Amino acid sequence: MRNTLPQLAVHKGLRGDILLELKRSQPRTATELGAKLGVSANAIRHHLKELVTESLITYGREQRGVGAPTYAYRLSPEGEAIFPKRYEETLTELLGRVAQKDGRGAVVELFADHYAALARKLAAELGDAPPAERLAAVARLMSDAGYMAEWQPGTASGTFLLAEHNCAIRAVAERFPEACAAEQRFLRAALGAAVERRTHIVAGCNACEYTVSFGATAGATPAPGERT
Repeated sequence: MRNTLPQLAVHKGLRGDILLELKRSQPRTATELGAKLGVSANAIRHHLKELVTESLITYGREQRGVGAPTYAYRLSPEGEAIFPKRYEETLTELLGRVAQKDGRGAVVELFADHYAALARKLAAELGDAPPAERLAAVARLMSDAGYMAEWQPGTASGTFLLAEHNCAIRAVAERFPEACAAEQRFLRAALGAAVERRTHIVAGCNACEYTVSFGATAGATPAPGERT
């Protein structure tokens, strides 16, 4: 998978890698983390202990296949808080005031205008660029905005997977799901492809994951409850 993940200011090196890996996929055991990061489980456990002491991660016993339960680790609320949120509390409050004053439709229009401008910018930069180049550009743009975006080829010809491991405006998205619908429309326009959301951070998943299909109808059916 093409990596555009950021370095964390709170931790660098192996501990930062552990935090990033847990953000991408949790819960994970020490053995799973060691295999992913190319170090021994014992080395990982040392860093996990320190991260637990710092209250950045937590753990619990889980049954993984046969045998005795094992410890699995996940980010604590404090650990989640170290990832970019982009002033989401202030933004949520401002959008709430807009909705109260001018109606919820005004908020929808703001999201639409924002993403339309981004789509025009990318269209001017990319022209008739091939799918992989378009996905790389979109992933970079979303990562720069704090979404920890990655992409990889899919299993079928002409398909790709795009994942956002952090929601930079989660509080906004929880109150205004129109933001998520606007993002999906932006991805369709910027990529010139059909884009279907498979998982959703707001719904409790580890990432917002999209299937991107080039050569298919760009107006894919939206997820339940989304506006098109």
